[in-house]
Order: sequence, then C-alpha cells, then structure tokens
Amino acid sequence: MLLAGLGLFLALTSIGVLALSTGGAWMLGSFGASCVLLFGFPDVPFSRPRNVIGGHLLSSAVGLLFLYLLGPHWWAMAVAGACAVMLMMATDTVHPPAGSNPVIIFLLQPGWDFLILPTLAGACVLVLISRVYRAVQTRLKPH
Repeated sequence: MLLAGLGLFLALTSIGVLALSTGGAWMLGSFGASCVLLFGFPDVPFSRPRNVIGGHLLSSAVGLLFLYLLGPHWWAMAVAGACAVMLMMATDTVHPPAGSNPVIIFLLQPGWDFLILPTLAGACVLVLISRVYRAVQTRLKPH
C-alpha cells in the first residue's frame, strides 16, 4: 500500500511540476484514478499502456466531438460518455477513469488542443513514470 501511495504521489507531483514549469494545463481530473490503477493494480488489463493512453485519448476525442457537434447540453454529455465507453470496449482500450473525460470536457468546454495537453501528454507521462517506478521496484526486490 505504501509503495502504491508513493508511486501515485510521485506521478501526480511530476505532472504538477510539469504544469508549473511549462505553464501548461497538464492535470486532468481523471488522472488521479488512473494512478490508482497504475500503481495499486499494475497487472490488471485496465492498467496496460494502450488502455491508459488509448482510453484517455478516445474518451477525450469523443467528448470534444460531441461538445462541438451537439453543444454543451446535459444530454449531449450523456451521449458522449456512452459512446466513449462503447468505443473503448470496441477497441479493447477500456480504462475506467477515462470514462469521466467527456464529463470533464463538457464542464470545461476546452478547445481541440485538450487532446494533446493534458490528455495525451499527461497519460503518456503517467504511463512512463509507472513503468520506471515498477522497474525500480523489481530491481530492489530481494530475490
């Protein structure tokens, strides 16, 4: 539990430092839940890099598409969320925290650059940190 908590702390701290140093919006609300999976349950399918990165990217893209096609209505948000889940399932990139991305998008109403920063860049950083953290853990384990 302590190692999972430390990993989550390091990952979110890294995202925060990147945000401060670049002035960019690196943080996405669903990243905290992604870290729970990446550091607490690294071996489950939902924690695979393709699921974390693909799930976040697809869900954000669907959220943005529906926001701009249908407008900022509650029902459009619900349709976007449903479509995001179905698309993640169809592409084998299910990552439960990414299911909240359409909701976040409808609340923030960002531009299309949201796909790159924070979505893609942030998800990639989290996956990278989790893989490095896991490699260090494996090397430090007594054999």
